[in-house]
Amino acid sequence: MNLEILEHLFLGNTLRNYLLFVIILCLGLLLKRIFSKLLSKLLYKLFNKLGNFHGEVFAELLITPIEILLFFIVIYLAINQLDYPLQQVIFSRQDTTAKGVVSIYQVTIIQVLDKIFLFFFISTIFWIGLRIIDFVAHVFFQRASLTESKSDAQMVPFAKELGKIVTIIIGVFVIMGAVFNLNVATIVAGLGIGGIAVALAAQDTLQNLLGSFTIFADKPFVVGDLVRVDKYEGTIEKVGFRSTLLRTLDKTMVIIPNKKMIDSPVENLTLRNLRRIKFNIGLKYDTPSTTISKISSEITEYVNKHSSTSNDTLVTFDSFGDSSVNLQVQYFIEQTEYTDYMKVKEEINYQIMEIVMRNGAGFAYPSQTVYHQYPASSLPPHEQG
Repeated sequence: MNLEILEHLFLGNTLRNYLLFVIILCLGLLLKRIFSKLLSKLLYKLFNKLGNFHGEVFAELLITPIEILLFFIVIYLAINQLDYPLQQVIFSRQDTTAKGVVSIYQVTIIQVLDKIFLFFFISTIFWIGLRIIDFVAHVFFQRASLTESKSDAQMVPFAKELGKIVTIIIGVFVIMGAVFNLNVATIVAGLGIGGIAVALAAQDTLQNLLGSFTIFADKPFVVGDLVRVDKYEGTIEKVGFRSTLLRTLDKTMVIIPNKKMIDSPVENLTLRNLRRIKFNIGLKYDTPSTTISKISSEITEYVNKHSSTSNDTLVTFDSFGDSSVNLQVQYFIEQTEYTDYMKVKEEINYQIMEIVMRNGAGFAYPSQTVYHQYPASSLPPHEQG
């Protein structure tokens, strides 16, 4: 007798339908967190070979999209337990063919809900796919950071972006075909026909994209290299599809199109094994030639013996300036790191000053001496003749 109560109709549905709706909805919402963790662990086993120490990162990336996927599934299963008003017709159309055959096309609420659910279901599946790409990229980036080659670390973000773009494009086509019942093959063919027009309209974008592939193929530089391009000098931070990010010595970010990176001369300062230093020392004109020669010899000896320089220092009497005699100093520092290079250069400059001062010479500075001669008739009588 109690079971007959469940068959009682209320607002077009039996009490049994309402009871199943509430049970599925409550249990699903209460247990979706647990099921999402279990499902993420099962998925992680498929990627277990990538490294056991990345399990927490994998769960953190996938827990949210899996929860949302389970939420949509629970809502869909619960709603499908009801008959009313899901079977109500919200759109109806009657078509008559040339032969007089009448066809009736109707759309019900449940059909609309099915399409909406399918849209969110497919979108969430591809969202999970994007998060898996993030996880794989994270693992390979960690591995690349342990290698000496910087090209690996440069390739990972590029491959990650490429994988995401391909996944999104595939997802859009799947939704167009499954949800909106569009002929994907026809759409792809139409895109092929219009591809020429799109290519002409997006020449710069395509050139920059090809430029990124050229950079990865030729490897004129990698992430972390210090380069000079046009008037900019800085460290490569990222090579993307369209542009390269350059962090200048002033700590500003410069975005340079990849087309310019392959068309313009690029000076890779990281690849050089020496840094050349060249400057002039201006000594006073009253400095004896023997002193100049001695200063030149001592500077040459000191710089050659320095642990951070090469043994090819050149110090010469270069020229007679307007207010000084000029010694030209040229040497090479083996420290290519900018900070270390500046410290070595500073240390040598201090020692050069000490050598000059120790030899009793002085540094010249721009000066002029003016001689004024008075006519004899304008002088006082005792100074004339």
